[in-house]
Amino acid sequence: MMGIFYCLVARGNVVLAESSAAATATNASSLARQVLEKTMQAAKDNSNASYSHDRCIFHVKRTDGLTFVKTYGRAILSAPAYAMNEEFSRVQSVMIDNIEKVLDRGDRLALLVDKTTSFQGSAVRFNRSSRRFKNTLWWRNAKLMFALVAVLLIIIYVVLSSFLNRV
Repeated sequence: MMGIFYCLVARGNVVLAESSAAATATNASSLARQVLEKTMQAAKDNSNASYSHDRCIFHVKRTDGLTFVKTYGRAILSAPAYAMNEEFSRVQSVMIDNIEKVLDRGDRLALLVDKTTSFQGSAVRFNRSSRRFKNTLWWRNAKLMFALVAVLLIIIYVVLSSFLNRV
């Protein structure tokens, strides 16, 4: 699974906020600035592009600052470099927490699915064994009834034959 290990928000070529995963040691910052300059040369108001370098893929979404304008008002249009870093890091930590919660929930759901599958298999085995046990008890009961009827018939025969011999 690939993750986002570097993120940059800019107005033009002015970096407003950036963040990188602490565990990754890459030159993503300098590469991102090169990509930023490349996108400035092909400047369109709204565009999407992807650039590849080594094993890294840079996805660029240029929307004329629409998202930050909604969040920060007109301040984004004149903010100095790295002015939004503190705000961005707060948003980033909330997003990381939410992603971790979603992943934990996914793990719990996977565990629940595994347990459900296990219970389903156990229920099928229990159903088969209980049916087998029921059939065994029915045949045992039938044999007992047959033996009881046979003994009763023998007793009736003996009683009748001794009674008929006396008469």
